[in-house]
Amino acid sequence: MALRVVVVGATGNVGTSLVQALGEDPDVDSIIGLARRLPAWSPPKTTWARADVRTTDLVSHFRGADVVVHLAWILQPTHDPLATWRSNALGSVRVFDAVAEARVPALVYASSIGAYAPGRRGGGPVDESWPTHALPTAAYGREKSYVERVLDTFERDHSHIRVVRLRPAFIFKRESASAQRRLFAGPLLPGRLVRRDLIPVVPDIPGLRLQALHSADAAQAYRLAVVRPVRGAFNVAADPVLDPKTLAQFLDARPVRVPSGLVRAVIATGWHLQVIPASPTLFDLALSLPVMDSTRAREELGWQATKTSLEAIGELFEGLRAGAGMETPPLRPDAGGRLRGRELATGVGERDDA
Repeated sequence: MALRVVVVGATGNVGTSLVQALGEDPDVDSIIGLARRLPAWSPPKTTWARADVRTTDLVSHFRGADVVVHLAWILQPTHDPLATWRSNALGSVRVFDAVAEARVPALVYASSIGAYAPGRRGGGPVDESWPTHALPTAAYGREKSYVERVLDTFERDHSHIRVVRLRPAFIFKRESASAQRRLFAGPLLPGRLVRRDLIPVVPDIPGLRLQALHSADAAQAYRLAVVRPVRGAFNVAADPVLDPKTLAQFLDARPVRVPSGLVRAVIATGWHLQVIPASPTLFDLALSLPVMDSTRAREELGWQATKTSLEAIGELFEGLRAGAGMETPPLRPDAGGRLRGRELATGVGERDDA
């Protein structure tokens, strides 16, 4: 088996890890990495090409491919939901149409835990049959759920194409820390002070439970979906589930009960003042998320996390302190400009800097 793989959105957090994983797989012969801005980074077996899912003729890039992996997704600008809709929802439709026109045998799509409807009462884990009707007020969940419906139709109309949907939890690695700080926390977060010994308390927000995994483990799930003859959806998350008590123990800090309404009000104020890029509706979405059961990924995909969720969070903290990144446009540690001036000058949450 000598697979030719096209990765759409290959220069971000997961894309860089996936390109590395595919390059080490003997069943993969060549990789075409598509991105809006070309990187200086040169991984094995990889050829870069400039492409934008909104406008580029994707069919010419996909012809002759054995598998297309669609990772491209923008989280900003949160103040312009029409911009994210055009790129994420309509761009995904263009990717799927191009896969069909180019007669690609397999499509692997990056869905998300954020596509799921609110979790069970009592918090029990959900499998891949749980409804993918996310909180509609949050652009991220709304767009992920819409693309799930598009894929339903795509699979019906193109049953000869093998379609895999991966639904990962929150994904972290050291090299993505600067980019994630820009996307979610904004320019005012003092990265060098994000140290476990300098965090005395953890907000104990009622109902907040998150799942996470390391980017390298997420990449292995995508690699397995590329090389193995599987179909359907797979939840992907590492243990343990991150609730305030678990995070407090990890940080050797004290959990302090904080009303969710107060936290949301602070985020909303920062977002409206354009000092926090993450929308308050993203916080609403986080509170609604179910806990995913990853049994199917382990048993059918053959996937297993090699790092715990706490190790993934630990790398995020380390990367924030070090200002870590990679030589790709989305992950460059200096992408925000000197003293983060470019982030402030262009309006936090007003443009896509990913």
